[in-house]
Amino acid sequence: MLRTILSLLGIYKIYEKWLWHQIKNQSKPEHIAIILDGNRRWAQESGLEPWMGHYYGADKTKDVLKWCLDLDVKSITLYAFSTENFQRPQKEVEKLMELFKEKLQEILESEEIHKYKVRVKVIGRVNLLPQSLQAMIREVEEKTKDYDERFLNLAIAYGGRAEIVDATRKIAQKVVAGELSPEEINEEVFEQHLYTAFLPKQDPDLIIRTSGEERLSGFLLYQSAYSELCFLDVYWPEFRRIDLLRAIRTFQKRKRRFGK
Repeated sequence: MLRTILSLLGIYKIYEKWLWHQIKNQSKPEHIAIILDGNRRWAQESGLEPWMGHYYGADKTKDVLKWCLDLDVKSITLYAFSTENFQRPQKEVEKLMELFKEKLQEILESEEIHKYKVRVKVIGRVNLLPQSLQAMIREVEEKTKDYDERFLNLAIAYGGRAEIVDATRKIAQKVVAGELSPEEINEEVFEQHLYTAFLPKQDPDLIIRTSGEERLSGFLLYQSAYSELCFLDVYWPEFRRIDLLRAIRTFQKRKRRFGK
């Protein structure tokens, strides 16, 4: 109710302009990653079926993509569905799979994706997803594979531990095949086998988690070693441009020494 009143008064717009004035001339994150949390709780508190929160949350991702493009953020990684999420009720998982397919179709037809030359990639154990969704993923990735100005990464069937295990397995296979010796394995080699290896900057500068929870939940465990973390007490469907600007302002205020 309070948010609605403030919005009607136009205070949010004033605050948004003030935030933009604060951050516009300072260094902005090149890679922002977001844990999209709070969809189900928002739906339950709104009197809706839990899975309906994901539909409202999916619409929010379109807004966030536009905001990030306007801010000239080069890479965006969105944590949409973890490997553990397969343990949720079957109906909810099925609805999510349908939703992912629907939104990927929208991405395929999006003017902004092609205007800004956004390469779209799904990172995770894609083989665990329904065949029809896998086909849609391949189509979107194929249509955008030559774009290199912006990157939209969707973490679906993703787990940070799973990513590390998969990278290790690929390296081990090369060692067994004689393509790589154990002595050649270093951080650079390991990073070449991560899901995010195609990105110009794998490590997020800023990781945002909504819903008030303060943990990474397995998100980009390797890549997040020196990421700045920002936890916001707002459910993902209610995430606003103001929240993004506030997170960027927090990032700009921090001293990043990278252990030096």
